[in-house]
Amino acid sequence: MKKILALFLLFPFLSLAQKTNWELSGFKKQDQANPIMKPDINARFLCPIQKKSVGWENKNVLNPTALVRNGKIHLLYRAQDSLGTSRIGMATSTDGVHFIKNPTPILFPTNDPFQKYEWPGGIEDPRVIETVDGKYLMTYTSYDGKTARLCSAISSDLLAWEKLGPMLNSPKYVNLWSKSGAIVGKEINSRIIAQKIDGFYWMYFGDTDLFMAKSSDLRSWEVCENAESQQKISVLHPRMGYFDSRLVEPGPYALLRPQGILLIYNASNAANFNDAKFPKFTYAAGQALFDAKKPYRLINRSNQAFIWPDKDYERIGEVNEVCFVEGLVHFNGKWFLYYGTADSKIAVAVTN
Repeated sequence: MKKILALFLLFPFLSLAQKTNWELSGFKKQDQANPIMKPDINARFLCPIQKKSVGWENKNVLNPTALVRNGKIHLLYRAQDSLGTSRIGMATSTDGVHFIKNPTPILFPTNDPFQKYEWPGGIEDPRVIETVDGKYLMTYTSYDGKTARLCSAISSDLLAWEKLGPMLNSPKYVNLWSKSGAIVGKEINSRIIAQKIDGFYWMYFGDTDLFMAKSSDLRSWEVCENAESQQKISVLHPRMGYFDSRLVEPGPYALLRPQGILLIYNASNAANFNDAKFPKFTYAAGQALFDAKKPYRLINRSNQAFIWPDKDYERIGEVNEVCFVEGLVHFNGKWFLYYGTADSKIAVAVTN
């Protein structure tokens, strides 16, 4: 207690969240089961654009989001075919480790007004959060082969989805590169439900720095800009000499907790001026804490990665040296963290 008091006297500007343990910790990779999901060369799907049967997940499965519904963990994951087109598949589990896949994707490019954004690259990297009225909002990246765009879709049952199109759809941003939308939510009985702060829903996005957008209805989004420069505000930056020296990118949803808004984020190690413990371009994950009343205000940030590639299936694959976190659920009293490994397979780490 004396040490804490002395610290406060020396640094009175430190917030309570900075003086307490705010990070989610204790994750252990499930080595006996990992990777828990691999590509399936036998899975077939009638592509409505190509008008033929394709092996929709015969190349890679990766970068899953997760949620709890009806007592099961639902894993929504990115699947790639042999041409590199991505679609979203779904699998369910009663224990969080062993999953049964749906035979066909649940969200995919088709002959609709959004095909121009989604073909031929497809639909990538989902993140799902519940709405206050019991629906599911998915943010995902559409890729037309040249430009990535952050998009969204909504569903009542996780099977039938209404695409809402690009989330940053103003003339200024709709044709600019954007990815990785993590919306602020709160855990209520293992459900992560989108929460308003100061009258708005908030979202972190980006794959260089982290930027923000806000919405009053989860459908129409406004990019948060500096009033003077009219440029996107950056709320989290890469840091020279650290594991996140090259880029930062959101992980799962942003979790509203008593200490603030916890954002697990993915990061890449730069080619130089980096964290020498990791090879260049290694993808590892860290954690950041933002103010619960001012989501754009950074309070604290981890100096060390809490998960990184150290297994063969994480170090060698479509892209080497990758742990890319996107799924997080609280299930049966434990936190389950799902991540893509080497852009090829899917693994899980669980708290004790």
